Amino acid sequence: MLQGTLIRHLGKHVGEEVTLQGWLYNKRSSGKIQFLILRDGTGLVQGVLAKNEGPELFEKAKGITQESSLTVKGIVREEPRSVGGYELTITGLEIIHLAEEYPITHKEHGVDFLMDRRHLWMRTPRQTAILRIRAEIEQAARDFFHEHDFTLVDSPIITPAACEGTTTLFELDYHGEKAYLSQSGQLYNEASALAVGRMYCFGPTFRAEKSKTRRHLMEFWMIEAEAAFFDHEDNMKLQEEMVYFIVRRVLERRRKDLEFLGRDISKLEAVKLPFPRLSYTEAVELLKGKGEEFTWGDDFGAPHETIISESFDAPVFIHRFPTEIKAFYMKPDPEDPRVVLGADLIAPEGYGEMIGGGQRLDDLKLLEQRLEEHKLPKEAFEWYLDLRRYGSVPHSGFGLGLERTVAWICKLDHVRETIPYPRMLYRVYP
Repeated sequence: MLQGTLIRHLGKHVGEEVTLQGWLYNKRSSGKIQFLILRDGTGLVQGVLAKNEGPELFEKAKGITQESSLTVKGIVREEPRSVGGYELTITGLEIIHLAEEYPITHKEHGVDFLMDRRHLWMRTPRQTAILRIRAEIEQAARDFFHEHDFTLVDSPIITPAACEGTTTLFELDYHGEKAYLSQSGQLYNEASALAVGRMYCFGPTFRAEKSKTRRHLMEFWMIEAEAAFFDHEDNMKLQEEMVYFIVRRVLERRRKDLEFLGRDISKLEAVKLPFPRLSYTEAVELLKGKGEEFTWGDDFGAPHETIISESFDAPVFIHRFPTEIKAFYMKPDPEDPRVVLGADLIAPEGYGEMIGGGQRLDDLKLLEQRLEEHKLPKEAFEWYLDLRRYGSVPHSGFGLGLERTVAWICKLDHVRETIPYPRMLYRVYP
C-alpha cells in the first residue's frame, strides 16, 4: 500500500509534489476555491483547490464529509499565515472512505458528551498534541534509565498481596484464590534490583479510590525504579535528574505542541537543578506560616500540597514523613525513628505529588515487625522476606505517576485528558 509523506515533514518538500494520507478535519469554501484542512496524526495542513484548475476534482471535493479518509496529492509551498506554516496546492484526490455525519463538530461540547466519545475525541488537535507529549515523556524516561545503566524488568499486574494498603485494592477471583490488580510493581522491583542491580518497570497500576478529583484515576501508569546500594540521598538525586531530563526533552522536541496547548513555556524553562527540599517538619511550619491549621503526624492533602508548591518554581521534595503514615517497607531514619527515609516530589502549579519513593527496610526482623504492626499476613510476604534473608543490601526506589506528570507539563485542568482511555469513578466506557 502507498505510504505518503507525513505532514510534520512537509518542510523538507517545499516545491515538490507529495502524497498525503489522512482525514478531513475541516473545510471551507469561497465559491471558486475550496480549502481542505487535512490531519494525519502528526499535524494539520491546508490544501487549496481552485475550481478553474480542475472542475471535476472541485466537484468531487464538495461532497467530502468531516473525518472522511483521503489520499491527497499536491505541491508543497510555504505559507506562514496557514496552519503549520505550509500549504498544499491540490493536484489529486482519492476518497478512501466517506464518513457518516460526524458527532463531534467544530463547536463547544460538554465534558460528558466528549468522554462518551473519547475514541473520537482523541482525533482533535488538542488531544493528539497531549498524546504526543505523553509519548515523549515515556520515551525520555526510557532513554534516561538506559543511559544510567538501568535494566527494564516487567512486574506482574496480578498480585497475591497489597503493596500500598488494603483499602484501595481491586480484588479478583484467581481460580478460587484471592488476587488483586497491582497497586505498584515496587515489591517485585526490589527482587529484580537484587538480580540486575538497577532496574525500572513501566506499566498500569490500579487504585479503587472513591475519588472524583481532577488528580485521580482508577487506572494510571507508573514509571518505577529500584536500585541496589542506593540510599535515600542517591534516590532523590536520581529522581530530580530524571524529571529535569524529561522536561528538557519535551521542551526540545515538543515545543510546538506545548505552544499549541497554550502552555506558558517559561514556567518549564525555569525548572533548574537541584530541586528544593523541605523536611516534613519544615513543610508543616511553612503551612502554619501561611495560616493553615495542621497537626504534625497528619498526611498532606491536595490543598496543602498546592500551598507548598506555590513557594517554588521547580518541583519540591518533602522528605522524612512520619513513620506512622508511610508504608510498612519504608526505612526509619536512624537519627530519628519517628520519620522515614522517604520523600514525595510535589509538582509546581498545584499538580500535587508526582513521585513517591524512599529507602527500603533491609533488616529482616524489623520488616517482620512492621508487617505485624500493619496487620498484613506474613505468609503472603514470605517471598518478599526472602530478599532480606539472602544477600540483603541497602536499596531505594520510587514511582512516578505518568498522568500527573503529563498534566503538569501540559498544564491541563484534569487528568482525564492525559491518558487515551481514562478509567474514573463511575466511568469505564469506552
